Amino acid sequence: MKVIRVGNASGFWGDNPDAAPELCDKGELDYLTLDYLAEVSMSILARQRAKDPTRGFARDMIDCLAAIAPHIRKGLRIVTNGGGLEPLRALLALRSRLQDRKYPVPATSVVLGDDLMPRLDELLDSGCPLAHLDDGKPISVIRERVRTANAYLGAAGPVHALQAGAQIVITGRVADPSLTVACARHAFGWDDGEWDKLAGAAVAGHLIECGAQATGGLFTDWETVEGYDRIGYPIAEIDESGGVVITKAADSGGCVRRESIVEQLLYEVGDPREFHTPDVCIDLSGVTLEDDGDQRVRVRGVRGRPPNEFYKVSATYSDGYMAAGKLTVFGERAAAKAKVCGDSVFAQLRRRGVHCAESLVEVLGTGACLGRTELDERATEVVLRVAVHDPKRGNVVRFSKYIAPLVTSGPPGVTGYADGRPSVREVFAYWPALIKKTAVETEIIVQQPVS
Repeated sequence: MKVIRVGNASGFWGDNPDAAPELCDKGELDYLTLDYLAEVSMSILARQRAKDPTRGFARDMIDCLAAIAPHIRKGLRIVTNGGGLEPLRALLALRSRLQDRKYPVPATSVVLGDDLMPRLDELLDSGCPLAHLDDGKPISVIRERVRTANAYLGAAGPVHALQAGAQIVITGRVADPSLTVACARHAFGWDDGEWDKLAGAAVAGHLIECGAQATGGLFTDWETVEGYDRIGYPIAEIDESGGVVITKAADSGGCVRRESIVEQLLYEVGDPREFHTPDVCIDLSGVTLEDDGDQRVRVRGVRGRPPNEFYKVSATYSDGYMAAGKLTVFGERAAAKAKVCGDSVFAQLRRRGVHCAESLVEVLGTGACLGRTELDERATEVVLRVAVHDPKRGNVVRFSKYIAPLVTSGPPGVTGYADGRPSVREVFAYWPALIKKTAVETEIIVQQPVS
């Protein structure tokens, strides 16, 4: 039975830059996926593009693909959503980088159609409300502040690009598991309707989409994991029946065993009987996982049904400004001193008539990350974090000027001010919605190789 090996070397924008070269060197891959996009990623890209129109994609992707050019020359195929908000700019930047380094440029492709911003008013006028998934409000209530709106496309676009001869496929917002589904559909020629096979590939994509989360990262039994400094990234072996084995490259660190894969399988899953993706609705209720040799876990019992008629939409909108500053506080009763410092910042602002919409004082090191409000009087070293969010930029700028003075105007033991005043940045908030698939049109652009 034919089997393909699909590796994933990026779970988010900013993941380990050495993961792709190491996985390609040791993984004996047929396909490599690179997942760069989270909801927060789109917000960051929107903020960067607002400052510089030539940006808007994961620029790390260019360095990554240039680093694995020798493997691409040998036939490795790449599917990545690193195009972000600007897939075409990303493709042109990649081809330029490869040409600058005198590397052969393979056939490359972009998948467009996820960007709904050029059609947003048209969609609203046609009766598509893009209602918020939590409260049902139509996106029209924030229309003037909307900065991005992208549909989570499925595997169809990348599959067409691969079938057209593209060796590297760069997309915008394509759902994470769909990157792997595209590889399997291209390799095996599956049609719509082969739901169990598609569900198997989608589960494989779900298991490897977060990179090293499947190979020991974030694992509950982390003490049993060896080699975090050389952790391997995951590989999905997919056969033509939709069967899946998860493994990693030989001689790499981390672990692949039943318990770690169970944790990743349940990650971001609501109803396990109806795990929705753009390509297939997955039923996980009958899934079994079993160790299948050293660092190998076999997945069985995946079932699939036709997907629903919607794409998920990730929109971002301008939601005011924020700033956050930190200071280190040490010595006896460090936590109490930090609390006094934080409270004094906001007391000074109030005395001058500045009232921010949201404010926060956290004493890190005493359980603040866990939601504890009581201070640990035994702590002799803590980090004070103060933050504000407000519609008015001026209020946030004013806040940023009251932190550094605490070094000399607060209790003793305050330090860590060398970074200067905290920067003020625009906030892009998240707006999840649904759109009918029939309202979205996908476009494929393929550029031929250059030797």
